[in-house]
Amino acid sequence: MYKPAWQWTRNVARLANKELRSLFGDVPLMALIIFAFTVAIYSTAKGVKAEVANASVGIIDSDNSALSRRLRDAIRPPYFKPPRDITHQQAGPALDSSDVIFVIDIPPRFEADVLARRAPAIQVTVDATAMTQAGLGVVYLNQIFLKELLDFFHQQGIESMLPAPPVMHVLFNPNNQSHWFTSVMQIVTNVTVLAIILVGAAVIREREHGTIEHLLVMPVRPSEIAMAKILANGGVILLAVSLSLWLVVHEWLHVPLLGSVPLFLTGTALYLFAVTALGILLATLASSMPQFGLLAAPVYVVLYLLSGAATPVESMPLLIQRIVQVSPTTQFVKMTQAVLYRGAGLDIVWPELLAVAAAGVLFLFIALTRFRSMLARQG
Repeated sequence: MYKPAWQWTRNVARLANKELRSLFGDVPLMALIIFAFTVAIYSTAKGVKAEVANASVGIIDSDNSALSRRLRDAIRPPYFKPPRDITHQQAGPALDSSDVIFVIDIPPRFEADVLARRAPAIQVTVDATAMTQAGLGVVYLNQIFLKELLDFFHQQGIESMLPAPPVMHVLFNPNNQSHWFTSVMQIVTNVTVLAIILVGAAVIREREHGTIEHLLVMPVRPSEIAMAKILANGGVILLAVSLSLWLVVHEWLHVPLLGSVPLFLTGTALYLFAVTALGILLATLASSMPQFGLLAAPVYVVLYLLSGAATPVESMPLLIQRIVQVSPTTQFVKMTQAVLYRGAGLDIVWPELLAVAAAGVLFLFIALTRFRSMLARQG
C-alpha cells in the first residue's frame, strides 16, 4: 500500500525517538560509548608507541677513551635515557628483568683500533621482547654511531657523495609522534565496532524482549524500523565522534586537525550508514546475542586488519590490495587520513565517499530483504 513520504518520515522519527530512549536507558551501553571515545582513545594513543622513546640503555665501556665517551654522550633523550654503566655480569640479568632494553659493549682499545683501521666492532645486545623499541632502536643507534664516527674523522656523510642528496620534509607530524596517528585511527576503530554492536544489539534486544510483536501490529514498514535504528544509533555515535575528535584528540592530546572537520564528519555519517546497515544484516543472521557476538567479532577483525588503520594497504599482497578496495572501512580510513592528515578537500576524497555510500546502499538492501523475512517468521 502506498504511504506518503511525510508519513514515512514521521514514523521513522517516532521509532528513532523510541530507540534513543531505549539506548539512553541502557547504562552499560552508554558507559561503553563514553569509555570508547575518551579513556580508550587516550590510553591507546599514549600507551601504544611506534617510535623509540625513553628507551633504557646500559653501557659497558671497556675502552674509556675520548671516542667511546663521545659515542656515549650522543645517546640522548627523547629517544633514549642517559646510558648507565653496567658490568658484563650485570648485563644478562638486566636484560632478563627488562631493566634495560639495550646493552652496548665497547671493547678495549676501541679508539686505537679505529685509528689503526682495524675495524673493531661494538656489540649491541637487545631485549627483543620490546619489539618496536628493539627494532627501531638498533637502527637509531647505528645512525648515531655512524654520524659520530664520521664527525670524529672530520668526514662528511654518504649524502655528500650522491649526485642529488635527498632532502625530506614531513608536513604532517614532523616529529613522528605516534599518538598523532593512533588517536585518530582509534576513533575509526571504535566507530566500526560500536556501530555494529549497537544496531545489532538493538535488533536482537527487540526479539529477545518480545517487543518485536508490538512493532508487527503497528502500521509501520520494515524500512521504517531499520532506518530508525540506523539514525538513532548512528546519530549518537556521530555526536560522540565529534566530541572525541575535538575534546580528546585536539584539546587533550594536542593533535592538530589540518583538514576540514565538517568534511570528515560527513564521511563519518556515510560510513555509519554503511556499518549500521551491516550490523542489521548480521543481526538477521543470528538468533541470540551470543550468536550475534560470535558472528560480529570476526567480521570486525577482518574489516579492521585490512582497512589500513593498523598496517598500510600498500604493504599487503597485491591481490589483497585489490580485494580490500570494496570494503567501506578501507575507503573510510583512506578518506580520514587524506582529510585530517593532509588537508584534502571534497575534490580529492569524493571517490571514497561515493564508495562508502554505495556499500551502505548495498548492505541496507540486503539487510531489509533479510529483515522482512525475519519479521514474517516472527509474525
